[in-house]
Amino acid sequence: MKKGNRFTSVLVFVHYFLVFFLVVAFLITCCTMLFVSTLSSTLNLTLTNENLAAAAKLTFLNVMLLSLVFTVADVIRRKITVDRPAKRITDAAEQIMKGDFNVRIELQGKYGSADRWNEVTECFNKMAEELSSVETLRTDFIANVSHEMKTPLAVMQNYGTLLQASDLSDEKRIEYAKAVTDSSRRLADMMTNILKLNRLENQQIYPKTEEYDLGEQLCECLLQYENVWESKNIEIETDISENVSVYADRELLSLVWNNLFSNAFKFTDDGGKVTVTLTATKYHATVKVKDSGCGMSPEIGAHIFEKFYQGDTSHASAGNGLGLALVKRVVDITHGEISVESSLGEGSTFTVRIRRY
Repeated sequence: MKKGNRFTSVLVFVHYFLVFFLVVAFLITCCTMLFVSTLSSTLNLTLTNENLAAAAKLTFLNVMLLSLVFTVADVIRRKITVDRPAKRITDAAEQIMKGDFNVRIELQGKYGSADRWNEVTECFNKMAEELSSVETLRTDFIANVSHEMKTPLAVMQNYGTLLQASDLSDEKRIEYAKAVTDSSRRLADMMTNILKLNRLENQQIYPKTEEYDLGEQLCECLLQYENVWESKNIEIETDISENVSVYADRELLSLVWNNLFSNAFKFTDDGGKVTVTLTATKYHATVKVKDSGCGMSPEIGAHIFEKFYQGDTSHASAGNGLGLALVKRVVDITHGEISVESSLGEGSTFTVRIRRY
């Protein structure tokens, strides 16, 4: 123990002793005076100075002894019920400050003030668990971003080097330039999605609700991919109910439909089929986007809404694993629901259910 800490402990001990001394002295003096007064009047005793002096000395010694006993008992009590639990929490907090988010504090026995300390301990453990999750997400996010950026940057660097060749034909130069452009566009899209997702997760984007025709919006978003489905000879089937109005954020929901349509066309082979349906009840509208693509296993389906997760690596060059994470966050913000049904080789069906009012 350091010298300053030892001196402080002595001062605290003396303080507690003086407090107990004054309290005990007052109580014993009052009780003694009452006892002596009652005894002398009842038995007609005459107390001499010698008797009173001896009694005073004995009483003073008793007060000193009792004060010391009470002080020691109180110090021990504080060590057990206050100092020890507080030290466990401060030691754990210091570990967290050093970056160890796996530290946890064991609960104490259910007695005395332990219940209150257990409440503090449970809150501390929950805080440590949340901090650990945040740190894991941050680490994974940085690793995933670094990995996703590395691929397009490497492509751009390689094709940029090839473009410097003096004997390069015009056909090859156009091919390499297109590869650089596609990689840069993919990198820009990834940065845009990261910024959107970050703003959504930090509640920096607030829904601006308005009433509009959902069926009309679905058709407009679908027509944006006309070149894609025509180039792949994909059959489009729609069953969109008319006059289905919703009171929601038009721009945010357009992110949902564009991402779902983009994935449907991306994973559907040439000559396949994509189906879009819209049904409605009085309070909810339900949109289903079904494709005849490769489908996915239940293990992959359980992770598709996670950031940077790509279950089908054969299509990794066409995306960055952020689209469905954006979709999930938007649906959550608009108080909707999203689910997926899929089987390997049989395609996937995404179902979005949103409130109409």
